[in-house]
Amino acid sequence: MNVQVKGDCIRLGQFLKIAGIVGTGGEAKIRVQSGEIKVNGVTDTRRGRQMKDGDLVEAEGKEYRVQYV
Repeated sequence: MNVQVKGDCIRLGQFLKIAGIVGTGGEAKIRVQSGEIKVNGVTDTRRGRQMKDGDLVEAEGKEYRVQYV
């Protein structure tokens, strides 16, 4: 699923909220640090990771693609 993001820079924690994967920043922090989130096929524990256009986020068995508009 493509998730459209306005602007040209978003961090992983913010992206998780916009995509509806988590409800709060606190939940994003816990889920990222516990290793539940993969970016481009690799587990990433950095909530502040800057996402690039086309990055693929995997969570709960679903895939979400970053698409800047």
